[in-house]
Amino acid sequence: MSRLDEILTELSSIRIEAQKEFQSARSQIELSQIKAKYLGRQGLLTRLLKRLSELSQEERPRIGSAANQLKEELSQLYEQAELKIKREAQRRALEEERIDITLPGRRPPYGRKHPLTQVADEIKQIFQGMGFAIAEGPEVEYDYYNFEALNMPKDHPARDMQDTFYISEDIVLRTHTSPVQIRVMEAQKPPVRVIVPGKVYRHDSDVTHSPMFHQVEGLLVDEKVTLGDLKGTLEIFAQRMFGKETRLRFRASFFPFTEPSAEVDISCVICKGSGCRVCSQTGWLEILGCGMVDPAVFKMVNYDSEKYTGFAFGMGVERITMLKYGIDDIRLLFENDWRFLRQF
Repeated sequence: MSRLDEILTELSSIRIEAQKEFQSARSQIELSQIKAKYLGRQGLLTRLLKRLSELSQEERPRIGSAANQLKEELSQLYEQAELKIKREAQRRALEEERIDITLPGRRPPYGRKHPLTQVADEIKQIFQGMGFAIAEGPEVEYDYYNFEALNMPKDHPARDMQDTFYISEDIVLRTHTSPVQIRVMEAQKPPVRVIVPGKVYRHDSDVTHSPMFHQVEGLLVDEKVTLGDLKGTLEIFAQRMFGKETRLRFRASFFPFTEPSAEVDISCVICKGSGCRVCSQTGWLEILGCGMVDPAVFKMVNYDSEKYTGFAFGMGVERITMLKYGIDDIRLLFENDWRFLRQF
């Protein structure tokens, strides 16, 4: 057999073997390896073309033409096999990712309002039902609004009751929502009837106190407002919040911005007033502080204290929530334990 016939036979053998291997390839990696085997720089076809030097000048064009035709055929086989592999991979992916739309849907769990939010909303609804509007103010407050305008000058001993967070000498984190009543009265002439829900801050932390907590301040100013109006308003609130059988008692107290002032107790929600561990056997639980607005406060906002009177009250939302639901540790309200929150 001549050199020419030997090379032509090898070209035919390469064609047959390459066709089989390209058609049997099952992955892109395997296909790339086959391509390198036949068409790469060190592939069989490249090595075969290096043997052209063994042929005569007349025989070389024939082998060159046959080799180029084979190279083109193998390139087409590679492209066909690659397309087949990609289509098969796409088919498998679609099959694996197929969504059965006939399956019933899974309902996501519904979130619930936090118990503090629930109680705050209920407090707002009760007082809005009695004609109170809702007012808001800044949590970072001037010392003037937080203390001085509320009849607590810088040397007043009542400031020690507040455990204040000072940002600077004249700026504090508000210790109560009472500063908003000053802002409201500065901007509005009587009559005034507002509640002020919001966050307040005090340097205090234990099982019944938190350095950040929520408070609702109430203010009503008009002509001929009396202590009886205050008592009636708070009785309606307590009975709507804790039940119609709830009783109130007022104990004399002191607040710089009200005179007279009182602490308000309700009959124990646990024992209904008969005495238990929660109420220390007294039958009463403290819920808020209140009083008639001090004329000194009216003077700060240019209200005529001879013409107008008013009352104010303030309650902690955490305190109301703990009493309403029988919670004995305030920290539970801030830990966000799902086992606790799902009960509400």
